[in-house]
Amino acid sequence: MLEFKVSPLTKIISLSGFLAMGFLLVTLSCALFHNYYPLYDVLIFLLAPIPNALFSKRNSSSATFMSDSGMNSSNDFASFLTGMLVTSGIALPLVFRHSQLITSESCVMSMLGGMIIYGSIVTFSWFFNSSWDNEEDDLFS
Repeated sequence: MLEFKVSPLTKIISLSGFLAMGFLLVTLSCALFHNYYPLYDVLIFLLAPIPNALFSKRNSSSATFMSDSGMNSSNDFASFLTGMLVTSGIALPLVFRHSQLITSESCVMSMLGGMIIYGSIVTFSWFFNSSWDNEEDDLFS
């Protein structure tokens, strides 16, 4: 079986391309239809990962979903805020479309662009967290 080793620089460049594609979709949903309400969607998706980044702590214990030792109230609240922001980012273009502030095409482009932006940010953070964890394990083993 062939395994391809991808360099970190290649991963960063490809993730930057996806992030730029998300911003392009949202910008085009604004510029093509002469309506800049979908820019609020970018703001929401940029704010969405912040609560988890601030309040999440990595526990080395093997905690399951139902155990009390794995999560605390700040992690739960951060997950709630992140979920609320992601849901709001998906629903906001639908609300704008329902109130006839934007067109259907603008709504779809804004939702897709916002999800690509959020997915790129989450993938960036996952990539950097996993690379730091691997380096620490190699140093202290």
